[in-house]
Amino acid sequence: MLMSDQPLTEIPLEDMIVSAQEGDYMIQNYLLKSYQPFIAKSVSEVCKRYIDPKTDDEFSVGLNAFNEAIMSYCPGKGSSFLAFAKLVVKRKVIDYIRYVQKTPVAVSLDENYDEEQMENPVEVVAVKAYYREAQNTWNLREEILDFKEKLRSYKLSLIELTEVSPKHKDARETAISVARILHNDEKLRAFVQKKKKLPLKNLANQVNVSKKTLERNRKFILAIFIILEEDYTYLKEYLKGVG
Repeated sequence: MLMSDQPLTEIPLEDMIVSAQEGDYMIQNYLLKSYQPFIAKSVSEVCKRYIDPKTDDEFSVGLNAFNEAIMSYCPGKGSSFLAFAKLVVKRKVIDYIRYVQKTPVAVSLDENYDEEQMENPVEVVAVKAYYREAQNTWNLREEILDFKEKLRSYKLSLIELTEVSPKHKDARETAISVARILHNDEKLRAFVQKKKKLPLKNLANQVNVSKKTLERNRKFILAIFIILEEDYTYLKEYLKGVG
């Protein structure tokens, strides 16, 4: 538990998340109030317009989603809380706009199980493992859904990627390496962010790959670039040790 006389501004964010999950309503309300600008910005990125917290229904959806993120976040999974919360807020607003209701997989263990009533410690461990896996599954789902939205802004789709992805390991590694170079170069990165396409001529001058090969793998390189740009903890696992 947090020290009662400790200023809230000095408490690490993830410590406050844990306290809120343990029933500290003061901390929970403080987080909901303090992070309203963050919520409004996340909602605005989806709606492509200024969001007024006082009048826009989308903000209310985002606020509720942020609260849901507080209560379902699992520390230690590699993704920061704010990265996780941003995905949750955006997904819920997208669902709201499309008038589609979705129920997250994440469920509090305390809602369905009383550890003190379980005589078998192995059963307790198994249940906890199940819900951790459920959390991981939901987090991955949120990342994939957000990734699909980003792909759409580049006029790409997941189905399309399965068709154009390099079939050979060497070709995939080369394409991923090119995406890393593209992402690490400030000018090239800014070009892609603005134009939503590859700067083929300039990129060809920086990599040991022909312009023709770059064009052939253009869509796959752009998809990897998007993953590198975003806070995708699970999707980035795909890139570890490659390129």
